[in-house]
Amino acid sequence: MSNLSRFLKTNKIVKENVFYPVTKSLVDEKGQPMKWEFKAITTAQDEIIRDDCTSDVQVTGKPGMFRPKLDTKKYMAKMVCACCVDPCLDNAELQDSYGAKKAEDLLRAMVDNPGEYQDLLLFVQKNNGFDVTMDEKVEEAKN
Repeated sequence: MSNLSRFLKTNKIVKENVFYPVTKSLVDEKGQPMKWEFKAITTAQDEIIRDDCTSDVQVTGKPGMFRPKLDTKKYMAKMVCACCVDPCLDNAELQDSYGAKKAEDLLRAMVDNPGEYQDLLLFVQKNNGFDVTMDEKVEEAKN
């Protein structure tokens, strides 16, 4: 019989926020890239974002049959915005300064270097656990 108390929420490890220098074009007073603060999102938050970015598209040659299609660009931008703690990408003053109306537009305006943007997407994915395969998890659990 297993000890169920090991699985209680009080024993769950809380993931700490992490800092990442997103772009070289935004620097502090010492000329160093400013570090943005990111949190990991929950599975429930991820499902909401994923649902918002999924639409039904008709299956070719099959009238009345549809399949879900995820807009990955929209999904990743929304995920980064949901994870970003500082700067607050929903801040109206910050959005106005870049001429953006949504957090996703502000993100793209602030990180306008495609390579830096891709690096940011990879960083956020990794911070949310999308970089570890199930085999790696099993191997880690064995050790």
